[in-house]
Amino acid sequence: MDVLSKLLREMPPADWAALAFYFVGWVGYAVFARRRARRRPSVLGATNRERARWMTQMARRDNRIVDAGVVQALSSSPSFFASTTILIIGGLFAVLSSAERVSDLVHEIPFATHSTVLIFDLKILLLLGTFIYAFFRCTWSLRQYGFGAILVGAAPLPDQFADDGEREAYALRAGRVMGLAAESFNDGLRAYYMSFAACAWFLSPWALIVGMVAVVTILFRREFKSEVLAELNKPPMGHPTN
Repeated sequence: MDVLSKLLREMPPADWAALAFYFVGWVGYAVFARRRARRRPSVLGATNRERARWMTQMARRDNRIVDAGVVQALSSSPSFFASTTILIIGGLFAVLSSAERVSDLVHEIPFATHSTVLIFDLKILLLLGTFIYAFFRCTWSLRQYGFGAILVGAAPLPDQFADDGEREAYALRAGRVMGLAAESFNDGLRAYYMSFAACAWFLSPWALIVGMVAVVTILFRREFKSEVLAELNKPPMGHPTN
């Protein structure tokens, strides 16, 4: 309670506003992106559609070696980010243990606002919380890809399904697991984007607000207005447009 009361006394209102803007912007964009994806195409929605088509083709194949290789390739990205996040978290704890010296170095950056060591610790804790969240989402994505690999390995051969309906139901279930893994990794990757905005807080609270606006704009354009989305939304070869 003493630390909280001291923080309430020392931290300027602009910093409190910027901190609130950070969380509102992050959570608000996540909710907005999820709701918009239900009405309009998004990169995640388009790739999930392709994952469902992939699992449908997998259920019709006798040889699933290629499918297993694709699952392994997809799981390599969350594995890399999870490992990298551990190193970043360790580095941030090291900075937190020597916050006073690092704070003096940060204050030497041009245009950086001066703040107390307590407020500097809060900024490091914000980054720590962001990367801890990213770690949990990436590792959960990695586990989900493992579950998907199990479904690929356990898939019956095409002639062992009772009928087409059973095969389609199995493919739908496997595609859904793959899609959930992709969504978890997308959450972890989004946390990395948000961390860049959080770094701007070391300069000033206004830099944090500007950084959040820039990050959200970039995320929106990449998820809903990118060229790759236009390509993903094109009809597959051999399928009519109507």
